[in-house]
Amino acid sequence: MTRQFLRHGWTAGLLAILALLFVFTKIIQPDFGTSGLDSLSRAMLPFAFATAAMAVVVIAGGIDLSVASMMAVAGVTAAVLMDGAGDGMTAVAVVIVLLVGLTMGAINGALIVITRVPDIVVTLAMLYVWEGVALLILNGPGGSATPWLRELIVGPFIVPWLPRSLVFLAVCLVAVWVPLKRSKLGLSIYAIGSNDLAAYRSGVSVGRTRIAAYAVCGLFAAIGGLTLTMSTGNGEPIPGPYLMASVAAVVLGGVVLGGGKGALLGPIIAVIILRLVRMDLTLLSVDPNVTTIVEGTIMVVVVMFGGVLAYRGRHK
Repeated sequence: MTRQFLRHGWTAGLLAILALLFVFTKIIQPDFGTSGLDSLSRAMLPFAFATAAMAVVVIAGGIDLSVASMMAVAGVTAAVLMDGAGDGMTAVAVVIVLLVGLTMGAINGALIVITRVPDIVVTLAMLYVWEGVALLILNGPGGSATPWLRELIVGPFIVPWLPRSLVFLAVCLVAVWVPLKRSKLGLSIYAIGSNDLAAYRSGVSVGRTRIAAYAVCGLFAAIGGLTLTMSTGNGEPIPGPYLMASVAAVVLGGVVLGGGKGALLGPIIAVIILRLVRMDLTLLSVDPNVTTIVEGTIMVVVVMFGGVLAYRGRHK
């Protein structure tokens, strides 16, 4: 029992913070209810998938600075393909978008493995490449999302207090992450993040595993871009503020920056916490500029704290 508590203590602490924040939100906004939950859930959806994408590569011992740009490519691709499309073509468009995401992530991983250039340098360069690709597809907001697809994340699911967007998030994460984590590939991702040399000596193909990890990152980024198009109803080629937010949520969620430790539940809870903090600041009528400063400060502190923990972990 004690071992289980220590193992899940960080996540339990995040859940406690989240519960307190919901209580605080209810105090400052007494009419906060199902509509507020639905708005919060839809607002955090792209951030959640960006965080899931980042978490996978961080667990593998890397980082991907091009997550937001890949989301932009996926979003505009979806908007263009679904513009005026019927139900059948919409399903094909979704599959194409997911394949585009996998391909972008795999290209990032392959460049890192083949060139042996640090991932932070490669993905920084690819950030601009994918941003340019997004602008080539759409040079401004445009396209559209099929109505039935948008309805997947709007409104309640079965009961009034359960948003469809939250169910959509849970289904997508479980469908990808649970089988991955329990597979040989998932174990290999954790192994190379913990110690790539030891993983290599144990027979793990480090290069292929790293490419696969970045491909999964691209898949989650593609789903995030798709949900952004589903939320707004059109494609936006300019990357949103998902990069720093995803790194902060990953660290706050208990994933070690050095790699090898962590999961997705903690980071997703951290996303909700960060989005709820922003909502509370808005409800308190805090100046938007001050809100941005507060958000940025929280992110910087969290990332610096995670960096310190990772450094200490490597030098024990």
